[in-house]
Formats: sequence, C-alpha cells, structure tokens
Amino acid sequence: MRKCLNSVVIEMPDNPERVSRLQRLDQCTRQGEKAYDDMYEANSPSQAAGFYSDAKESFHEAISLAAELERNTDVEVLRNRLEHIKAVFRSQFS
Repeated sequence: MRKCLNSVVIEMPDNPERVSRLQRLDQCTRQGEKAYDDMYEANSPSQAAGFYSDAKESFHEAISLAAELERNTDVEVLRNRLEHIKAVFRSQFS
C-alpha cells in the first residue's frame, strides 16, 4: 500500500526498521516545511536565517534517508524543494 503525503510517497511495508525510517523521512519533510513557513513569520533577519538553517538541515536529512531507502523520486522531489527554499531565502532575506 502507498500513501502520498506532502509530495513524498509513503509506503506501508512489513519491515519495522523500514517503517521507522519512512516515518522519520516524513517527519523531516514536515519539519523542513514548518521551518520554511516560520521563516516568513520571523521578526528579524537573524531569526529568518535560523529558520532557514533548520529547513536546510531537515531537508538534508530527509534527502539522505530517501537515498538510503532507494526512493529516487523522493530524493529528486526533496532536492528540488530544498533548492526552491534556498532561492527564496537568497532573494527575500539576504
């Protein structure tokens, strides 16, 4: 069974370790998106930079997990999202 969540497809395997890694992948993606949203609500440039850093860290971990899980489509989606976030930060907050 597969389920689409935030552009990352989550499968429901029988292997508990894989389930745990997939859940962590989803959690990292959600944390990255939250940090990106928080970036817009920042009260100062330094606070925005902190949220940007959090977003990058979360997406880098998600990309690593997706690669370990051999989820190449997710790796590409996550890399593209991270590049978008970087471009937005550079154009609006730098």
